[in-house]
Amino acid sequence: MERPAYLYFIGIGGIGMSGLARYFRRQGAVVAGYDRTPSELSGQLALEGIAVGYDTDPRNIPAVFRDADPAGVLVVRTPAVPLANPLIAYWNERGAVIKKRSEVLGLVTMDRRTIAVAGTHGKTTVSTMLAHLLTEGGVPCNAFLGGISANYDTNVLLNSNAVLNVVEADEYDRSFLALHPEEAVVTAMDPDHLDIYGTPGAMYAAYADFAALVTGRMLVHHRVLARLKAHATVLRDAVPYGIDEPDGPHAANVAVRDGAYHFDLVADGQMLEGLVLGMPGRHNVENAVAAATMALHAGVNPGAVRKGLASFMGVRRRFELRARTAQTVFIDDYAHHPTELEACIRSVRELFPGRKVTGVFQPHLFSRTRDLAADFAASLGLLDELILLEIYPAREEPIPGITASWLLDQVPLTNRTLCTKEGLIPLLEGRKLDILLTLGAGDIDRLVPGIAAMVNRHG
Repeated sequence: MERPAYLYFIGIGGIGMSGLARYFRRQGAVVAGYDRTPSELSGQLALEGIAVGYDTDPRNIPAVFRDADPAGVLVVRTPAVPLANPLIAYWNERGAVIKKRSEVLGLVTMDRRTIAVAGTHGKTTVSTMLAHLLTEGGVPCNAFLGGISANYDTNVLLNSNAVLNVVEADEYDRSFLALHPEEAVVTAMDPDHLDIYGTPGAMYAAYADFAALVTGRMLVHHRVLARLKAHATVLRDAVPYGIDEPDGPHAANVAVRDGAYHFDLVADGQMLEGLVLGMPGRHNVENAVAAATMALHAGVNPGAVRKGLASFMGVRRRFELRARTAQTVFIDDYAHHPTELEACIRSVRELFPGRKVTGVFQPHLFSRTRDLAADFAASLGLLDELILLEIYPAREEPIPGITASWLLDQVPLTNRTLCTKEGLIPLLEGRKLDILLTLGAGDIDRLVPGIAAMVNRHG
């Protein structure tokens, strides 16, 4: 793609937006942007020389942008920022080119071979794990990730010698349809983002449209392959994967020993025996099958795959161990969909059998809570104790009748309570905690350091 000289990001603190900002900064462009509130990510961007503003007054846009020829400025916006934002209006009036984040990422994927990882859950872990395996295996890549890699402490890996891209393919707002993938992974297709799609069938159809963009190999989780085929008019070289999946790459002889998952990988006519995964969770064994198979296909040798899986430290807020004392284990997870909650809780029970599990959950979006309430209730019912926070609205206005209290009433637990964010740590202080989980995709992460300090304090 032709490199713009100036890029202004509206919503620059988002995980995907900040990754693109870093990429173009590395390419030599002048980069700045706006976000609604300061965050750890936006603070890091500022330290890297990217100007970040927090108000919508166009007069506070850096002078180098206001003085530049608007034809030379590319404005990148996220759908999370409404079109009524004064900064969007300012750049519209000046005649600058304005593109969605997904469109710009799509342009980047035209530059070199791209492996795209899609799915309603699992895509961040698979894409991050794949990027790590490629890096360990000497296959230089650029990677645009939907989370912070614990190995590299960043959401974007950039290599001037990159021979391929690894990108997270986001189904929200049909963003993944702007990509140009040569190869792909589809991890899951559980109904989500029904505020965008309207019906599960429309979402499945969008995944089929994404699959039609893939020109080469595609791995599809065995549980969703039939669903994808049912909606696809074009589906090239789609291969199932999973655990004990006889028709494609799979993990065999999965066992938990000393708190770690051990398994054999069967892929493309070879078996890698006795692999150890550095990241806990049975669902992450499936993620490892996808990442390792794609890495082998990209030219990483089996020894590097073995080493890379063992050294993979995971993704921030994906089954992340935040504190461990003689009394309490505290794990933080981004799970915000019923299927993710179930996978997380079941993995905890497999790793810590017979122990009491307390979960703190912050629902994300009124529409998701409404549309998936019965499934949320069933997943949260797998806990021993539930502490439910208020719904995090993100981009939405409240929906009458859809509240945390309404959801709590549907959860089949006796030991359940509502709590405010401000009251959470005092509430936890008064409890004897065994296994503690914090769950959700809103701003619950801002409470996690304080909770970890409290757990460590109590020993």
